[in-house]
Amino acid sequence: MPFDCSDVYNSGETVSGIYSIYPAGDVPVWVYCHMVSDGKDEDNGGWTVIQRRMDGSVNFYRPWNQYKRGFGNVESEYWLGLENMYQLTRNRKYMLKVDLEDFEGRKGFALYSSFSVDCECVGYQLNVSGFTDGGAGDSLAYHNNKKFSTFDKDQDVDGNNCAKMRLGAFWYADCAYTNPNGVYLWENDDTHYAIGIIWYTWKNSFTVNMKSISMKIKHVS
Repeated sequence: MPFDCSDVYNSGETVSGIYSIYPAGDVPVWVYCHMVSDGKDEDNGGWTVIQRRMDGSVNFYRPWNQYKRGFGNVESEYWLGLENMYQLTRNRKYMLKVDLEDFEGRKGFALYSSFSVDCECVGYQLNVSGFTDGGAGDSLAYHNNKKFSTFDKDQDVDGNNCAKMRLGAFWYADCAYTNPNGVYLWENDDTHYAIGIIWYTWKNSFTVNMKSISMKIKHVS
């Protein structure tokens, strides 16, 4: 039983698509595996997609219990679940890649050599480091060592509830330099401040929204 998409890839499956993995024993978790190498930041495929937005088809303004267990459509937009992320990263080392595209067709990525999520007992705290720029800039370092927050479970360091203010859920600080789980907005609008799918260092802006974003991790041997 494959633990993650790296195991699926090493078993001989080299086509990107939906596969079942087993991060917490014998219960299958369906996930999208990115198997194609782009030759820039990895030697092969085997990426496990933990978050993806692409068309606004799934509502991401959800409560804690859904962010804990995961939700969405693995064929399009989904969130793998904080507990699954914890089970994946607690015993294996992972790298993280964030792929982005804006509505002008520009693409870029941010690569991190280390990524893990701690247990629920400490708020599913994020640990991320080792940034390499692929044109997107580093908007995630600001969220390092922060607990996860939703509109019904406020664990950020801001005096208000960042999840409510940013209409999403994330490892908010005070509040966010990136909001991958925010509202899917089809255009840039200065009147909608920081509630969309933003990546601040893209254009040093809180109102430039992404057309697509995906967060994927791969086992580092």
